[in-house]
Amino acid sequence: MNRYALPLTYLLLLIIFSGCVRHESLISFQEDERMPVDVDIVNQMDLRIQHEDLLKIDVYSFNVEAAAPFNKQDMISQGGNMQMFAQDTRNLELFVGYFVDEEGYVDLPVIGSVQIGELTLSEARTKIEDLIKPYLKDAVVNMRFLNFKVTVSGEVNLPGMIRLTNKRTTVLEVIGLAGDLTPYANRQNILVVREENGKRSAHRLDLMDYEVFNSPYFYVQQNDFVYVEPIQARVATVADPAQRFISYSSGVLSVITLIIALTR
Repeated sequence: MNRYALPLTYLLLLIIFSGCVRHESLISFQEDERMPVDVDIVNQMDLRIQHEDLLKIDVYSFNVEAAAPFNKQDMISQGGNMQMFAQDTRNLELFVGYFVDEEGYVDLPVIGSVQIGELTLSEARTKIEDLIKPYLKDAVVNMRFLNFKVTVSGEVNLPGMIRLTNKRTTVLEVIGLAGDLTPYANRQNILVVREENGKRSAHRLDLMDYEVFNSPYFYVQQNDFVYVEPIQARVATVADPAQRFISYSSGVLSVITLIIALTR
C-alpha cells in the first residue's frame, strides 16, 4: 500500500466525524475531586411577592358562611357567574386571583388594600390573618402564586413557557420539564435572566461543575428566563441541507479519489 494511504484514510475519517458531538459534551456533573457529599443547602430562597404577581388567597373558617365574604371565588359563585369561567381554568384563575400593584398592594374583600409586596407567602399570610381576626377569630389564610412560571429557550427539546406549582423548583427540574437538553446544548453556559425589585440581572450556570448547586440562580423564581446556548457543532446542522450535503460529499469523494489514485 502506498505510504500516503494511511494518512489519507485518517483524513477521510476526520472529515466524516468532524460534525459529531463528543461524548464528554453530553455529560453533566462530571466526576472530579469537588463532588459534594452531604452538603447543607444554603442557597434556597423563599420566594417574595413582587409587583404584578397574581395570587390566590383563600380564607377558611369553621363558619363557612362567615368566611364567604372574604373569598372572591365564593362571592362570584353566589352571584351565579362561576359557570362562565368553568370551561377555561386559566380565565377562572385570573378572575379569582388578586393582582399585586406597582406599590405592592392587593385589594381584598372587607379589609381593603393591604401591602404585601416583598413579603414571603408565609409573612403575607400572617399579616392578612391578623387583619381578618377582628371579623373572624378562627380565620386561616391559604396563599399561592398563580403566575409562577418560567420560560425556557434554546437547546431544549420542548422550549416555551412552563407553569410551576412547587415554589421550590430548581433549574434542573425546569430543564427536565422542557424535555431535557438536546445533544447540541452547551452545558457550560446556561443563562438565567431574572427580574426582581425593579432590576434585571443575569447569571450563567455551568452544569459541568458541581458548584452550580451553590448558585443563587440554581432555584428559579417567578418569571425567570432560562436560555440554553448551543455548542459550535450546532452551526452545521442549521445550514442549508443541500449545501451541506454537497460540501461533505465533494470532500469525501475528493479524498476517496486521491486514495485510489495513490494506492494503484
